[in-house]
Amino acid sequence: MANTPVMVGDIGGTNARFGIVEDISGAISHIDVFSCADFPTLSDALQEYLSRCGIESPPAGAIAVATPVTSDNIEMTNHVWKFSIEETRKRLGFERLLVLNDFTALALSLPRLPQGDIVQIGGGTSVASRPVALVGPGTGLGVSGLIPSADGWIPLQTEGGHVTLSPANEREMDILNHLWRDYSHVSAERLLSGPGLVLLHTVISELRGEPVESVTAAQISERGVTGTCPTCAEVMDIFCSMLGTVSGNLALTLGAQGGVYVGGGIVPRLGDFFAQSGFRSAFEHHGRFSDYLAAIPTYVITAPYPALTGVAEAFYSEQPGVGMMSE
Repeated sequence: MANTPVMVGDIGGTNARFGIVEDISGAISHIDVFSCADFPTLSDALQEYLSRCGIESPPAGAIAVATPVTSDNIEMTNHVWKFSIEETRKRLGFERLLVLNDFTALALSLPRLPQGDIVQIGGGTSVASRPVALVGPGTGLGVSGLIPSADGWIPLQTEGGHVTLSPANEREMDILNHLWRDYSHVSAERLLSGPGLVLLHTVISELRGEPVESVTAAQISERGVTGTCPTCAEVMDIFCSMLGTVSGNLALTLGAQGGVYVGGGIVPRLGDFFAQSGFRSAFEHHGRFSDYLAAIPTYVITAPYPALTGVAEAFYSEQPGVGMMSE
């Protein structure tokens, strides 16, 4: 398989990213991005991509999707697409089609990321051959990690974004109390995502006694980062701090002394605002284990298409248990 060309894809709740990898070296060409909402099915998006490429379709495909991959039938968590892996393989004419979770793919990319594609936030030094954690807010909240083994890294397939969100101070408790009126369970993803930013803006506006403005996640982020809207600024401050708490919890759970990486579609766009936010303080603020967390480095992934690299790694390594292969 080392010299088998493969079409790689990273399918989120909002965007679908595609590229072509010629061989095991992993160099990606013909990268293109589509809005998922523009296509009724995944196969339609794939066929449009291959048509635009203007090249012969490769014999194999490997696709990461933002949903659990436990059987042939895939149903997106935060999008309407549903598909059969086997039927999609046949429709596209692939000899082989691998489908895996998107954050499993992103985790697999971490050892391959050059230093120029990550930015360290706060202190700490990574410890070799120790677990690595990964978290990332986008349309949803992805969570994964890497566990070291004698044969290399083992990627985790988790749904950690749906853990129960815990407040770390009185303001966050006020927010949770407000949300519990409408939701019997408030997950981390409920607030730490694009839709979560909009919900958090609604709750904070109501707690501040202000009219609730109709705004998008992108508008909230832009106004909060630039400081042009006090309510949006508070939303972004709380968002970053809550993400720090969740990331610290994940680091403790995995013993992630190899470092904690933050990806997804939101945080890499925040730049210096995120570095100066309450993220790192909340990450470390865990009582008796604050010193333990202070020694763990946290990084923001700034590479534009890192999951595509991880998808290629999954395909060529043929690691057992990583996704579902149809052939």
